[in-house]
Amino acid sequence: MSDVPLQTLTGFNTAPADHVEAALLECCSSRQWAHAVASQRPYPSPAALYQAADAALDDLDDAEVAAALAGHPRIGERAGSTHSAGSGREQAGVSQSTASTLAALLNGNREYEARFGHVYLVCADGRSGEELLAVLGDRLGNDPMTEWATTKIELAKINRLRLRRLIGPDR
Repeated sequence: MSDVPLQTLTGFNTAPADHVEAALLECCSSRQWAHAVASQRPYPSPAALYQAADAALDDLDDAEVAAALAGHPRIGERAGSTHSAGSGREQAGVSQSTASTLAALLNGNREYEARFGHVYLVCADGRSGEELLAVLGDRLGNDPMTEWATTKIELAKINRLRLRRLIGPDR
């Protein structure tokens, strides 16, 4: 996407739709979300873009939210070819964790997935592995409906973070 001038809201608003949708898929791997956000351009402000992104996420059915979750590696794992490039940067704090914390995250991820049927998703940017492990422990106590709602809130935070990186600082 480096050849597409999306580093500003103006660039985002005026770039070809297919380039914008491809860039949005790097933010969130739901094609329906990316199309919805791209199709509402132009946005008068970053806040309007973020609001539209949140609304598009709210409109996704469970299968599309699952598609969005598929774009995220487990906390503590390296991002693979099917994951957003931003995942590694967002989980940088985890890489400083002790071996015991990484092992506990691995076990906690397995327990979480067995309980809820999807990857443990949390906005990890700027957070340590120990902090994310504590959050994981807390969230394992949620009922499935509460956890699904929490997962969608975390997905919205990640989407906003990535959109900010995509269009640059708010002006």
